Amino acid sequence: MSGWIDDAIWWQVYPLGFVGADTTGGAVRGEPHRLRRLVPWLDQLIELGCNGLALGPIFASSTHGYDTIDHFRIDPRLGDEKDFDLLVRECRARGIRVMLDGVFNHVGREHPRWLAAVSAGPGSQEAAWFLTDGSAGGELRPAVFEGHDALVTLNHENPEVEAFVSGVMGFWLDRGADAWRLDAAYAVPAGFWRRTIGPLRAGHPDAWFLGEMIHGDYAGYVAESGIDSVTQYELWKAIWSSINDHNFFELAWALKRHASLLEAFLPLTFVGNHDVTRIASRLGDERDLGLALALLFFLPGTPSVYYGDERGLRAIKEDRAGGDDAIRPSFPIDPAELPPNDVFRLHQRLIAFRRRNPWLARATVSVETLRNEVLGLHAAGEGGQEARLALNLSDEPVSSGGVTIEPHGWMLG
Repeated sequence: MSGWIDDAIWWQVYPLGFVGADTTGGAVRGEPHRLRRLVPWLDQLIELGCNGLALGPIFASSTHGYDTIDHFRIDPRLGDEKDFDLLVRECRARGIRVMLDGVFNHVGREHPRWLAAVSAGPGSQEAAWFLTDGSAGGELRPAVFEGHDALVTLNHENPEVEAFVSGVMGFWLDRGADAWRLDAAYAVPAGFWRRTIGPLRAGHPDAWFLGEMIHGDYAGYVAESGIDSVTQYELWKAIWSSINDHNFFELAWALKRHASLLEAFLPLTFVGNHDVTRIASRLGDERDLGLALALLFFLPGTPSVYYGDERGLRAIKEDRAGGDDAIRPSFPIDPAELPPNDVFRLHQRLIAFRRRNPWLARATVSVETLRNEVLGLHAAGEGGQEARLALNLSDEPVSSGGVTIEPHGWMLG
């Protein structure tokens, strides 16, 4: 694929939440064409320093977007295909890449394919689209995703499913998408992605495919699946955990693993997304937010900013029905109602540094100073470029690399 990803910095948005849509499964209410609400925010995306818009689910679904019922139709709570086309045009006019969220491990129970399988019964061609746990009283009993009864798992060994998923991705790439986030990729056999994405490469050589991975062999999965990247959850955890525990040895260890991944692919790095407690709430000391952000934009990879994190919004994810609502808030129609604040300006400063040093995407990072509360990092580029980041978690000024770092402070240069 093209090297455009080396310069990409994403602003990730969960559209259903952003526009205030009802995700409980109630009737579709309110104004139509709400996907257009994102357009006025594109200029702030650029002002922030980002150049990519990573969209959460936008296809027709029953509730939260991850129970898809029609992959070829924009969710009516967001609008229609013309609204998508408008958003893509407005992104193109600003040089913004667009990434879509593809839920291809499972579908919602109201998906026509599942309804047809239920009607046709066990052993039918329709039922072969899904993994099942047998039948009870002549009715199909589906295998569901991670205990979520509403999410019916697809049969990824069925060639018809492969053709369908490849067709969905190709349809929206033709319509203007630049990239796909593959939801729950870790639950899908790696060979499935190679069989579905492979045929798309010739017609879309610049397309980028990101797999959602949490645990496991990241590099091995990328190599076997043929996808381009995965979500770097290991680094996400190490950043906030090492800061909270005042244990930079944990982060130093994670950076060794991160370096090995960079030899194989360019990971997506982040300190927040639609599935986790916001970084401002995750950190035990609010003074340490700058340290986490400095790490995000200094370390190699493809950085992503979750909408609202750039303003320091706080919210905790809870393990219950509706437990994601707080971290997926609505934004005002007019960006002027949510003006930039100090955290926004901090993001701008750090992203500007990254923009001046684009080689950091694939830099080699080494540890120069390592103590429980003090970390000094050195980044080197293939062209001889250099940069340093020093972090201090203690309540006293410390010296690192000949400079003094203030308590709970950082220095970049």
